[in-house]
Amino acid sequence: MEDRLRRFAALVEKWSAKINLVSKADIPYIWSRHVEDSLALVPHIPPGTETAIDLGSGAGFPGLVLAIATGISFTLIESDKRKAAFLMDAARETGAPARILAARIEGANVSPAPLITARALAPLPELLGLAAPHLAPGGICLFPKGKNWRIELTAAKALWHMEAEPLPALDPETCILKVSHFRHGHPG
Repeated sequence: MEDRLRRFAALVEKWSAKINLVSKADIPYIWSRHVEDSLALVPHIPPGTETAIDLGSGAGFPGLVLAIATGISFTLIESDKRKAAFLMDAARETGAPARILAARIEGANVSPAPLITARALAPLPELLGLAAPHLAPGGICLFPKGKNWRIELTAAKALWHMEAEPLPALDPETCILKVSHFRHGHPG
């Protein structure tokens, strides 16, 4: 698995010279800042999960990394055609069990999955709206969130009924938000 992840990281670096997958300043930190950050989700994936959807996959973090690391069949939804082309090439090169949809999330025709992931896509209130149509009943979302995760969670709770659990991430100021049983509507 590590060989395939290293191959993937090398592809991110190679393609980043042509299209903006990660910033130039992040190139030396692809492994520590992006791959390891994505792998931090693995212990929180429910046992027996067979399919998952990654929203706004971009450079494949966390979706393609998780597909490689876990063998779970991921559908990666990415509207940018160039990034989708990268994801198709990276999935083929690494043998990742991934299907790439070059489509907008709102218009993606995909069966709901028990696991939804997304990283650096949108603030939580908006992210829940994007995830809701794609989440199977009883499923969970795992969203790595940055230093403002508490503010996002407070804003989301004003608009959504939900169960949300902050899980530890590599950076102690950030977290992985595990969200489930959510529906739109003011909780009051």
